[in-house]
Amino acid sequence: MGFVPALVDGDVVVSDSLAIVMYLEEKYPQRPLLPPDLHKRAINYQVESIVVVFFSLTNSQAVSIVSSSIQPLQNLTVLKLIEEKINPEEKSAWLNNVIGKGFQALEKLLVGCSGKYATGDEVFLADLFLAPQIHGAITRFQIDMGPYPTLEKCYEAYKGLSEFQDAVPEKQPDAPSLP
Repeated sequence: MGFVPALVDGDVVVSDSLAIVMYLEEKYPQRPLLPPDLHKRAINYQVESIVVVFFSLTNSQAVSIVSSSIQPLQNLTVLKLIEEKINPEEKSAWLNNVIGKGFQALEKLLVGCSGKYATGDEVFLADLFLAPQIHGAITRFQIDMGPYPTLEKCYEAYKGLSEFQDAVPEKQPDAPSLP
């Protein structure tokens, strides 16, 4: 599709965030990305869906394509399109509105089940989708995390993990410059 991410594993090329995550889940089952508790497993799927719904402009596409290939609040193509259509103040208001709605839904979902991370004291699927959204909201769009204490707590925990810090866009050698 010409978008990132893509995983190259020998002769296998997998594109799409969700497909990559599930490929890695099956290839490396010793470090599961889904908790054994059925309720927390469902919450992990809900987090991925909320990220897709609130952080995408094209909800009619398949969930897996939207969650990895579009990611409009992280995608320069969509941001440029928005900039062509509206002025900077409207863009800022739009971003704050969309991020705020998504974060409100996530906060409500996670407030009763989070531990150190989104659904407990281990990193699971939900954290893989939350971390980049929160990072982008804070670093690119200066979103105040005060109204979202559960998400803020998770983000602080992510910042303590070298795996998450090594994955931020600013550290990727092929990442385009972000506005």
